[in-house]
Amino acid sequence: MMVYLIYDRHFNVNEWFVIGMIIGGMVLFYLLPKILPLLTVVYCFLIGPFLGLVFDHTIAVPPLDLYDVGDESGYSLFDLLSYTMYAPFGYFFIYFYERLRIKGQSKVVYIFIWSFLAIFVEWISVHVGIFHYKNGYKLLYSIPIYFFVESLTLFIYLYFFNKNSAIKKGVL
Repeated sequence: MMVYLIYDRHFNVNEWFVIGMIIGGMVLFYLLPKILPLLTVVYCFLIGPFLGLVFDHTIAVPPLDLYDVGDESGYSLFDLLSYTMYAPFGYFFIYFYERLRIKGQSKVVYIFIWSFLAIFVEWISVHVGIFHYKNGYKLLYSIPIYFFVESLTLFIYLYFFNKNSAIKKGVL
């Protein structure tokens, strides 16, 4: 039996955090030199929200029901908007991969750094009321999920898009 929970009824810090993350990410995107081809940019901006939705609809809904997103246990329009804050992260992940010319075993270190950055953002998200853990879920359980997501994002990019890399085209 699923219990419907309401955590908050006001527009407050959790909504402002989401708006700030989206605006901050888009401003940084605008300010950084454009080095990635358009198709790669589209991939980068779609992969983060897509994987966020996939994992939330895998582990955050019954039968697991390990956490809630937003102000209540049901989904609202603002909860869907919160997934867009993952879009700039996908872009910056690939952007800096190319910009820093990550190669070989450095990929593992790079993935770990981004996974722990994601853990830090999740930690803040829990404190501002975006995520509400349930059924014994803990922040540490997210580490392998982020490591998998970052690895999958990079694998897909390298498999389908790297041949169009800005570095290989001599843009950098």
